[in-house]
Amino acid sequence: MKDMTAFARRVERFRGLMAERGYDAAIIRNNADLRWLTGAERAFDDESAHTAFVTADGLWFHTDSRYYGTFVDRLGEDTPWQLDMDMVGHAEWAASHVAASRARVVAIEDSVDLAFFDALQVELQKASVAALLPRMHADIATLRIVKDSEEIELMRHAQTITDAAFTHICEFIRPGMTEMQIKVELENYMFEHGADALSFDSIIASGPNGANPHAKPGERVVEKGDMIVMDYGAGYHDYHSDMTRTVCVGQPSEEQRHVYDIVRSVNQACAEAALPGCKGSDIHALAVRLITEAGYGDYFKHGLGHGVGLEIHEKPYFSLSFDGEIPVGSVVTDEPGIYLPGKFGVRIEDFGVMGEQGYERFTQSTHDLVCIDC
Repeated sequence: MKDMTAFARRVERFRGLMAERGYDAAIIRNNADLRWLTGAERAFDDESAHTAFVTADGLWFHTDSRYYGTFVDRLGEDTPWQLDMDMVGHAEWAASHVAASRARVVAIEDSVDLAFFDALQVELQKASVAALLPRMHADIATLRIVKDSEEIELMRHAQTITDAAFTHICEFIRPGMTEMQIKVELENYMFEHGADALSFDSIIASGPNGANPHAKPGERVVEKGDMIVMDYGAGYHDYHSDMTRTVCVGQPSEEQRHVYDIVRSVNQACAEAALPGCKGSDIHALAVRLITEAGYGDYFKHGLGHGVGLEIHEKPYFSLSFDGEIPVGSVVTDEPGIYLPGKFGVRIEDFGVMGEQGYERFTQSTHDLVCIDC
């Protein structure tokens, strides 16, 4: 049974931010933020079909008939959220709550679409309500950086499914299979063993395709001597796992083994350097320096890592542009790579939580180079 006090604490954290900023109320439409605040598991999809209105002493949630019954079930009888499916537009619904609450400073997420924002202004004018609409610049996403124990356990569980899938797929792969056949087998295994979603569209990139970090799997046939980059993850109760492993079909060449060993050592060095309060940009810079010193600086151009949670890419980041600290309780990936055009690519990715003593991997799959028997 989920801990409802966890969601109450999240609401209180957000209300603390509202008080600090001088907000009378907030309008929230981002699905990940709504999931975090409400605790309604497996109720959201890709549609922007919901709106919340939050004040210092009230919580209202608007959806439609397609979702209403699910939210009733997920939120339960004791929920503090007042749920409705009134047949009005989201902007009109939000404006009516602004008017009823007499709120004059109403924060709104900067991620809402312009159509909603314009409609809200029109509805406020129609209701003869004057309100300031300051933007929240990913404020809730910032609150979400530090995970609570429930979030961490959901991601640990998702990773157990992901690790098991790696063991399975290494036994499944054979020369002559296509990338798409491997992808289908991998994803089916995760669903059959507890995943209720995919973290993202799985990457299976063999041979020269592996030199493209986000290659789409296709009909390329896997051959003996190929390196295969596999980047994938299981979703569980709306939380994600994220892992990349690179395997070799048959025995690696001297160059393949050399590049793999560099990436493995960089992954380990960055994990050891990631201590509470470190700057994300510093850990990324370490990866760049080590790969450059090894002679492959031109072949690593993406960020070292990203936060994981309700979204597969969220704050914080191990990247050049993220100068913020990585706090205890944040979950982030460690994924150096080297990509040689026309030849192959190697990436090793773990994800884990920043603990009091340092970076603790959720990922349990081996860092040894797995060689597929041919």
